[in-house]
Amino acid sequence: MLELFTTYPVGGLAAVFLAGMMFWGAFNWSLELTNTEAFCISCHAMKQYVYTEYRKTVHFRNRTGVRASCPDCHVPREWIYKVARKVGATNELFHWLKGSIDTPEKFEAKREQLARGVWASMEATDSRECRNCHGTGAMNAEAQTARARTWHALAGKWRTTCIECHQGIVHSLPRGFDKEALMDKFHDRMEREKVNCRLCHEGIVAPPPGEGWGR
Repeated sequence: MLELFTTYPVGGLAAVFLAGMMFWGAFNWSLELTNTEAFCISCHAMKQYVYTEYRKTVHFRNRTGVRASCPDCHVPREWIYKVARKVGATNELFHWLKGSIDTPEKFEAKREQLARGVWASMEATDSRECRNCHGTGAMNAEAQTARARTWHALAGKWRTTCIECHQGIVHSLPRGFDKEALMDKFHDRMEREKVNCRLCHEGIVAPPPGEGWGR
């Protein structure tokens, strides 16, 4: 290699540049190859469990024909974050080889642990992948229900992120997961800040003065 640079310096540099381009192209090609729905569901567990759930949701089929597939929600678009996610996914490959969730029973036993890991990751990035499609600034509040308008306005005010309210929107929630208990922290804050209860609870009757709303 050293002789090549000494005898043909320009040719040597061109060869190195070409090799680098080929390596970079091959790396990005393999990266994108693993960033497809087809690759995701090539795993038996993903195809039989979470993919069947996803196919029943509005993210898979809707009136506008805009589909959000597995990578859209679970893989960052930004290159550096995408590579970091792929490196982290090697742990999933290990558990695939190990057979950690190769039966429905094993998967259900780990569903809550797996779900909470995804939720925590989404919270840490302020639901970055959700916001690739759902930007609050692009929402037409007038086209939303009164409840949705209220929650989205409060989310902006309180700096909460999408996944804190929208858990289970695509995949089934873990058995025994109490979403109502999770929402209590928001409900308590709404009471403290005197948000109009009727925005969510249509037809609610106010209690006598001094008795409070109760539960």
